[in-house]
Amino acid sequence: MVYSTIANPLLLVIFLISLFSSKALLASAEEAAALLKWKSTFPTKVENPLLSSWTLKPNSNPCSWYGVSCINASVNRLNLTNSSISGTLNNFPFSSLTNLEFLDLSMNHLFGSIPSQLGKLSKLVYLDLSMNQISGNIPPEIGLLTRLQTLHLVANLLNGSIPEQIGQLRSLTELALYSNNLTGPIPASMGNLENLSYLYIYGNLLSGSIPSGIGKLQNLVHLCMDSNHLEGPIPQEFGFLNNLELLNLFNNHLSGSIPPEIGNLTSLTELSLKENNLTGNIPKSLGNLINLNLLHLHGNQLSGSIPKELGNLKLLTDLELSGNQLSGPIPSSIGDLSNLEILFLRDNQLSGPIPEELGKLTKLVVMEIDTNKLSGPLPQHLCRNGKIQNFTVSNNMLTGHIPRSLKNCSSLSRALFSNNQLTGNISEMFGVYQDLYLMDLDNNKFYGELSDDWGRCKQLGRLQISGNNITGPIPPSLGNLNQLKVLDLSSNQLHGEIPKELWNLTSLLHLYLNSNKLSGLVPQDLRFLKELLALDLSSNSFDGPIPRTLKDCPKLYYLNLSNNSFYRDIPGEIGKLAQLSVLDLSFNSLTGQIPCEFEGLQSLEILNLSHNNLSGTIPKGLGAMPMMIELSFNNLEGPVPEGKAFVNATIEQLQGNKRLCGKIIGLNPCEIPHSIEKHSKGERLKIALSIVVPLLGALVLLSAIVGFLLWRRTRKERKSQIEDGFSISIFDGKEMYSEIMEATKGFSEAFCIGEGGHGKVYKAKLSSNKIVAVKKLHLFDEIADRKGFLNEIRALTMIKHRNIVKLFGFSSNAQNSFLVYEYLERGSLGGVLSIEEEAKILDWVKRANIIKGISHALCYMHHECSPPIVHRDITSNNILLDYEYEAHVADFGTAKLLKMDSSNRTALAGTYGYVAPELAYTMKVTEKCDVYSFGVLILEVIKGKHPGESITSLTLCPSETTLPIKDLLDDRLSYPTPEIENVLISIIKTARACLNSNSKYRPTMKIVSNMLVMAAP
Repeated sequence: MVYSTIANPLLLVIFLISLFSSKALLASAEEAAALLKWKSTFPTKVENPLLSSWTLKPNSNPCSWYGVSCINASVNRLNLTNSSISGTLNNFPFSSLTNLEFLDLSMNHLFGSIPSQLGKLSKLVYLDLSMNQISGNIPPEIGLLTRLQTLHLVANLLNGSIPEQIGQLRSLTELALYSNNLTGPIPASMGNLENLSYLYIYGNLLSGSIPSGIGKLQNLVHLCMDSNHLEGPIPQEFGFLNNLELLNLFNNHLSGSIPPEIGNLTSLTELSLKENNLTGNIPKSLGNLINLNLLHLHGNQLSGSIPKELGNLKLLTDLELSGNQLSGPIPSSIGDLSNLEILFLRDNQLSGPIPEELGKLTKLVVMEIDTNKLSGPLPQHLCRNGKIQNFTVSNNMLTGHIPRSLKNCSSLSRALFSNNQLTGNISEMFGVYQDLYLMDLDNNKFYGELSDDWGRCKQLGRLQISGNNITGPIPPSLGNLNQLKVLDLSSNQLHGEIPKELWNLTSLLHLYLNSNKLSGLVPQDLRFLKELLALDLSSNSFDGPIPRTLKDCPKLYYLNLSNNSFYRDIPGEIGKLAQLSVLDLSFNSLTGQIPCEFEGLQSLEILNLSHNNLSGTIPKGLGAMPMMIELSFNNLEGPVPEGKAFVNATIEQLQGNKRLCGKIIGLNPCEIPHSIEKHSKGERLKIALSIVVPLLGALVLLSAIVGFLLWRRTRKERKSQIEDGFSISIFDGKEMYSEIMEATKGFSEAFCIGEGGHGKVYKAKLSSNKIVAVKKLHLFDEIADRKGFLNEIRALTMIKHRNIVKLFGFSSNAQNSFLVYEYLERGSLGGVLSIEEEAKILDWVKRANIIKGISHALCYMHHECSPPIVHRDITSNNILLDYEYEAHVADFGTAKLLKMDSSNRTALAGTYGYVAPELAYTMKVTEKCDVYSFGVLILEVIKGKHPGESITSLTLCPSETTLPIKDLLDDRLSYPTPEIENVLISIIKTARACLNSNSKYRPTMKIVSNMLVMAAP
């Protein structure tokens, strides 16, 4: 029967179709069951509507399901991109889908690792698992997918190294692994991928050198390895990738010179080597890249001149060479780049005039050539296209007038001309700009009067015209600028009264009108500026009383009304400005007494009331405040209060007050009681002797009686001090010791929250619910002088400063020696900066305030404590943050209290990377060592990590050069606004002063603190 059926051709075909159909249906059913089993592992709180077709209904098969395609009833494509799938790949049917060629699970919510079973999909041609939360390593079994042409694992949480087996995927044309956490070197086996056209591995943590074998992949069109930690030179072989259109190697640690062979890549449209450590000249051969649209070489250490051959790049739209060491003139051939829209040449050492040919750049939108040594006039046709938005030429030596065409450039949004020698009538050279948010004309030679047109630039947020020769009144129209945050008209020749309209600027943060010829009253309407941080009206001719409504500006930290004609008393309401750091009312005609309310200004660091007509006594509370105080040339009388404000005061700070007395050299001692003063010297001596001699006799007798008792108790007291947990503390010593031992379970590791150079730190919750931090000292940290140690602890517990961690006390016995501090919620600054999510919360303003707070603490320790306290180990790990991210210096005084010859001496001298250079040849620790360490810390806070070798290049930078700020910023944060950028530049300049290799040229912390007060946002 079978033979006869086979013999009939028609019946044979029917038989085979039936046989294969049954097998296909069986395979299809198996694939369906496997896919449904995977689906069953997804969360079932809400049914995914896209997968509603995934069911085993009658006459249903997976080939009709959403995202599934088949060949011969077998699944060969699975496209579930952006399908709201949540789950893992652990139960994916790798073994069942043996015919799968296309798999796209991108843009879902997959987590977990990539199973090694992936290697069973031997027919796979396309694999995309991008934009999920997949973690773990890339399995080496991926090398079994030898038919794979496209591999995308983008934007996941993958870590570990790229497996060497990836070099087995010789059919691969696209490899995209970017935006993960991959580490280790780029495998040399990648050089085997001869069909590769697109290689994207940027945005990882890859390190090591670039394998030269990649330079042999002749089919490469896009090569992107940027934003890693790659180092070493750019392989010369890259110059032979003739099909390459895009080459991005930026934001690495690449060194050496740019290979001239790169100039052979005539197909290139984009070349970015920015933010590396490249040196040498810019190769002239880059002028051969005639298809180039973008050339980014900024943020390197390139030197020499800008090659004129770059003028051949007619298609170039974006040219950025900033932040290098380029010198010589700007080549006139740059004017031939007719398509250029962006030109960045800032932060170099370029000299000579700005070529007139740049006026031919009719498509130019952004031009920044500031911070160079350019001289001569500005070309008058630079802005004639009317399209320019960002025009920056500050910090040069330019002369002449602003280009006339700028007046009609309605697109202007940011313009910086500061620190040049530009001139011209300011009332004629500017127009109305609807998008302008920053105008900086500081420190030039402009003259004329301010135009009302400034009040029509509605988006203006910062207007700076200080240091010129501007005359006339302040235009009332400025009151229309409701976005204005900074107004600086200082150091001009302005006259008249402050227009009342100015008090409408409710967003204003900084108002500087000092050093003009302004007059009249300062009205009470000042109260409307509730956001004001800094107000400087000094060196004018204002008169009348100081407005009491200043109390309604609660955020004010800088107030300078000096060198005016204010009279009457000082309003006590100023004492309500809790944030005030600097108050200068000197050189006025103020009368009355110093308000006792000033005792409430706990943030005050500088108080200058000199050259007035103040009378009465100095409030006692001022003496206890840690600040620099100047009271000279008034009519003050009575004793100078004792305390921190006057502990280092000199006669110069108090002279000109005829009836002040005290212990300060140059002042008369305070009078003794009148009943004694009326006697002659001889009589006073007799009286004194008649009192003192009997007292001395009684003292000798008393000493004889109790001497033996004191001697007998000495050992017992010492034992109580040293062995029985005696402590100098705000708590009861023995109770505190017992509580801490109980709260930490005998210093169990479960309560350990950190470890420093001198011991581990534990968190302890006391019975009062107060939480303290307890630093248990290492056993080898010996105390040189126990009595002196306890005296030091007693002094340190008296320290009170908002930016210093409060030390409650010390306890010691044979087993445990520890210090008790206040507990700060957010831990160390170093810890916060090391965690990306937390570091992002520390925005630029928070970081600037952290730096400012640390400086205040060190200033207090160096200048307000007697004797001065040198910290010796200023690092990010010794700065603690409270809940509001305010900085507190910790471990102050610890190094000073421990033996200098102990085995922990390296920690005493400081932490590697923060130590002042003079300590390499001397162990003499001074306040200037702290200043150096603080300079390092500033850069660490700004960069988000230790600055490393950039400290050397920073200190070698010529004094007249502004720093390349982009190289020093934490790239985890968005680039700062122009206002904050200027603040950061000032802060970095301060850091650079602190890092002077010669300690005597470093500023004191008092100077540093004042500099940062002026720079703070």
